[in-house]
Amino acid sequence: MKKILSISLGLVLFVVMASVASAQKAPDVQNIPSCKLCGMDRDQFAHSRFLIEYDDGSAFGACSIHCAAVDMVLSIDKTPKSLQVGDYGTKKLIDAETATWVIGGTKPGVMTKRAKWAFETKEDADKYVKENGGQVATFDLAMQATYEDMYADTKMIREKRKMKRMGAQPHQHPEPQQPQHKP
Repeated sequence: MKKILSISLGLVLFVVMASVASAQKAPDVQNIPSCKLCGMDRDQFAHSRFLIEYDDGSAFGACSIHCAAVDMVLSIDKTPKSLQVGDYGTKKLIDAETATWVIGGTKPGVMTKRAKWAFETKEDADKYVKENGGQVATFDLAMQATYEDMYADTKMIREKRKMKRMGAQPHQHPEPQQPQHKP
């Protein structure tokens, strides 16, 4: 009887904990838990997640500006009605177009080598730059940088996934060597 009671209490505790964890997730993450393009957990990447609402009533949840940019290209005939992004510090959704962005810095980005982070206030962005480097930018500049980085980032992602499938860690490419000419 003790064993049954113990198992029952364990199951109840598990259900309660799962419910609490789910209730703490932002509504957009509850509705769209993972990025449709790459499969990444949008709650884990709440600081970089995107939510695009199109004028036809559809919505797309992404893990990053990288995947949001890919979806906007694939949805070229739809007009975005709302572009929201996770604030880097607070993780709450903010207007991507009015956010202050930071491009680059020492911290690695999500789905990109060159990070692109959004901040609700310029002060928060300036503080980030002071601590981590990077350049303060507008949304348009962040999107431009995203598209400029797309080929290299896609190549990097493919290599990382290939290495993961092979059970190895991705390696850093050595700097290209100049060809040696023999006289």
